Amino acid sequence: MRLPPRIDGILWQVFLLTANTEQSAGVLDMAMIDNLKRISDTIWEIPVSYKQGMRVPARIYGTEKLIQELDDAVYDQVTNVATLPGITKYALCMPDGHFGYGFPIGGVAAMDVEAGGVISPGGIGFDINCGMRLMVTNLTYDQVKPYIQKLVDRLYERVPAGVGSTGFVKLSRNEFCKVVEEGAQWCIRNGYGWEEDLELVEENGCIQGADASKISEKAIDRGFNQIGTLGSGNHYLEIQVARPENIYDQELARSLGITIPNQVVVMFHCGSRGFGHQVATDYLQTFLKVMESKYGIKILDRELACAPFNSPEGQAYFAAMKCGINMSFANRQVILHQIREVFSEILGRSPEDLGMHMIYDVAHNTAKLERHIIDGQERSLLVHRKGATRAFAPGMKDVPERYKNIGQPVIIGGSMETGSYLLVGVPSGEQTFFSTAHGSGRTMSRAKARKIYRGEKLKKEMESRGIYVRSTSYSGLAEEAGGAYKDIDDVIEAAELAGISKRVVKLTPIGNIKG
Repeated sequence: MRLPPRIDGILWQVFLLTANTEQSAGVLDMAMIDNLKRISDTIWEIPVSYKQGMRVPARIYGTEKLIQELDDAVYDQVTNVATLPGITKYALCMPDGHFGYGFPIGGVAAMDVEAGGVISPGGIGFDINCGMRLMVTNLTYDQVKPYIQKLVDRLYERVPAGVGSTGFVKLSRNEFCKVVEEGAQWCIRNGYGWEEDLELVEENGCIQGADASKISEKAIDRGFNQIGTLGSGNHYLEIQVARPENIYDQELARSLGITIPNQVVVMFHCGSRGFGHQVATDYLQTFLKVMESKYGIKILDRELACAPFNSPEGQAYFAAMKCGINMSFANRQVILHQIREVFSEILGRSPEDLGMHMIYDVAHNTAKLERHIIDGQERSLLVHRKGATRAFAPGMKDVPERYKNIGQPVIIGGSMETGSYLLVGVPSGEQTFFSTAHGSGRTMSRAKARKIYRGEKLKKEMESRGIYVRSTSYSGLAEEAGGAYKDIDDVIEAAELAGISKRVVKLTPIGNIKG
């Protein structure tokens, strides 16, 4: 079925291709169809007139193809976000956007904290500071190929994955509280990494203001034994190759550490595990109790429970959420340490000799205070990024010194079958508060994926294509089949065309560990 012609910039019946599929949450109403206006080839806007209470327009980023494939529930969620107190300019959804809790995954919203702006766990996510870390080696594919099965098998043993997995770092509850206040810096002091790593982690591996007194005993119970673990779902650890034909900008690639043909890199994706989930759960309950009765805030969806940022409850959550950010930085730091040890063990050379240096570690589930120019004036905004990656431009504060001239590295993971991307932030990213996509974005539920795909068959097919995979379960593997996700190439193309990040290199998998 083809799309009908556009009339006066309005995309008519854009959802006919998906309205009858299981992935859609319902039939898109005609009011939405009539209000979805095409701003450019990659920007689509829903005006404030669409829904009562909208304070700003909603903007969705994506090519026409991606818009056709979008969950219709995303439109409802992003316009609900547009009703939140203090929201500035637009409620945004990135090209990988899909249905989430409260905000759509891929959602971005900046709240003016001096104008009653709120903080909302639904705009950050339960897996606080879920993020990506990427490391290079000086090895080529031909050098690693004979060892790939041994490397993946040993990594599978040394980096615990799956629901309820626990790490080798044994901490008391009091020590864990230090970790969540100090992040990756605690890890370096205790021998889990190199000093140079900290420069290459967002916030230098420790966001200031984390306060362990603001987290519950239950959150500590769920997190103190999970440092150094992948977890489950879409979390993974992958050995990848930067093939010459997949390098889009040779100069940028060299500046980021991709310097030899068919260079092997290691990427992994994980977050704050059960600890972050409990922090979000605790404060959602708190906000639901005080939001309307104490602050007079009415919302269209309970999943958007919030509190004024400058309120006691808002500040308590902000400090607790920062503990989640630091726990995740520590988690990824310990995993990096384990990866270096495994490569050294299997290949018989030191990590230093193998050139196992970080490119970057970037988060995609956070809320941060940032300074942005709005209508010609610099303002302090609380930028919620839920399934969206910070993508600062060249010269901006907080970009590591070695990347000041090229922009912040952006790591966007694809499905385990298709590959992932390394990009950089660009000046035109100001339109999204310097935010971009974080992954491929699901196109079907996990339940549907399990009905369509069989994990054992998928494993064999991947291995026939040169991707050796280990997973804690075949059902979990089926949930993460490439067909359950959008085409990563389409998502990256949309982000680049929209001017919110610039692609540098595509990284293809040769070994994968799934939770």
